[in-house]
Amino acid sequence: MPLLNLNADLGESFGAWEMGRDAELLASIDSANIACGFHAGDPLVMRRTLQRAKAAGVGVGAHVSFPDLQGFGRRPMTIPPAELEAIVLYQLAALDGMARTEGLAMGHVKPHGALSNMACTDAALARTVAGAIKAFDPALILLAPALSELARAGCAAGLPVVEEIFADRAYLDDGSLAPRSRPDAMIHGAEASLAHVVAMLDEQALISVSGARLPTAIGSICVHGDGPDAVRTARFLRAELLARGARLAPLAAG
Repeated sequence: MPLLNLNADLGESFGAWEMGRDAELLASIDSANIACGFHAGDPLVMRRTLQRAKAAGVGVGAHVSFPDLQGFGRRPMTIPPAELEAIVLYQLAALDGMARTEGLAMGHVKPHGALSNMACTDAALARTVAGAIKAFDPALILLAPALSELARAGCAAGLPVVEEIFADRAYLDDGSLAPRSRPDAMIHGAEASLAHVVAMLDEQALISVSGARLPTAIGSICVHGDGPDAVRTARFLRAELLARGARLAPLAAG
């Protein structure tokens, strides 16, 4: 197998409200996408997550979002390009500054929720996101869903792009994620997630719920950190992929 990466979304707690089992997940992943305060997270959560990632030897990146704490960043929004660019830049600056104080380098960016979903199909929105990342630091890796407009926009902007697949989400025939409103949107359990991932890696293709094959490069595998099976799934995936000869490393190592 080629060099691969396991990533998860972390730092999504907020104040007294806890989300996910970050400390346990960090033992099984290579890269952490850390919330920057717009869909989840706060300054203290961000800093503690960075400290834990450093101790675990895990690469860190910004998980940027629409400004939507109440909706966890999952509600579609229409924001003028100049304002959205500023929103993305603000989040990048926040995490980058926090990382520097902990002796870490922010290595990648991964859009979250509705921002990601919309940028995957809206080329103009994708260009705005990619342009903001490039303006901040053209060396940042864009972690983008495979076969998306977001990935294409990142390549066109000259950013290093790593295309990811999702261990715990199902795909439609056009390569988009099955909406969470569908009963088959989620892949439940570590064993089912492994079978889903291995099938796509073997074929180097997205495999939809109807069996369609969409050829793509695969550089990273995401386990959603807020899922009830996240810790066991990440641990199981790591062990099984290594047993199959995969090489796993932080994104910057690729």
